[in-house]
Amino acid sequence: MAAAGWPGCAQGLKGVILDMCGVLYDSGEGDGVAIPGSVEAVQRLKQSDLQLRFCTNETQASRDRFVAKLRRLGFDISVKEVFSPAPAAVSVLKERGLRPHLLVYDGLLPEFEGVDQTDPNCVVIGDAAEKFSYENLNDAFRVLMALDKPVLFSLGQGRYYKETDGLKLDVGVYMKALEFACDVKAEVIGKPSPMFFRSVLSDMGIKPHEALMIGDDLVNDVGGAQSCGMKGVQVRTGKYRPSDESHASVRADGTVDHLSQAVDLILGHRGQ
Repeated sequence: MAAAGWPGCAQGLKGVILDMCGVLYDSGEGDGVAIPGSVEAVQRLKQSDLQLRFCTNETQASRDRFVAKLRRLGFDISVKEVFSPAPAAVSVLKERGLRPHLLVYDGLLPEFEGVDQTDPNCVVIGDAAEKFSYENLNDAFRVLMALDKPVLFSLGQGRYYKETDGLKLDVGVYMKALEFACDVKAEVIGKPSPMFFRSVLSDMGIKPHEALMIGDDLVNDVGGAQSCGMKGVQVRTGKYRPSDESHASVRADGTVDHLSQAVDLILGHRGQ
């Protein structure tokens, strides 16, 4: 992104929302690795007059464990600042009196403690990684097919993400398989759901045009934010691909090499 084009993104800015995987760090063996400069970039935002929240579709660990991992990598992050799909899904399930069949990673199961899972009348899928076996997908398929009105929730709809050893298939691929097999449309909880983004804005107490989303996913981070009236900036780290910059339907308000560059531009425009 050229500095000359930046004021359009920073004008009237009161809050910044950061994606996590691919922006702050790359996941992988152990805790993964922090992307160079990202720890310092988060600290600079926290020292500014901007509100800061973290918005992730991470569904392989509870928020407590996820935040603990990020803190071990050096990030100053608290659980209350992080918005992820599982807690939002639990609220929806309880509000609608639904009993889920869960196809999620074992590390996420603590988020669903206290939710009635007997005689399931819906299916919830997240990034289950190796749990996405034929047997487990078929179990979810059978639950849906046995319902008069099948209900499928997907904790995000990403196509792929990046770990330190390369790209990995994400939950959206398996969501589409169940949609096709069961002739059902999944309800997405997490990015790019407008409801998910609005919950973050509500927590910050600001309006969409006062917020900027920074992510590595052009469709779910940038496009999702833009659909809510926010600005969306893409970083060239994580799952970024050069073809994103000529995408047919989504165009970022700006593209930067990494989070540090975005923070330089934000705070430089504000004189901080």
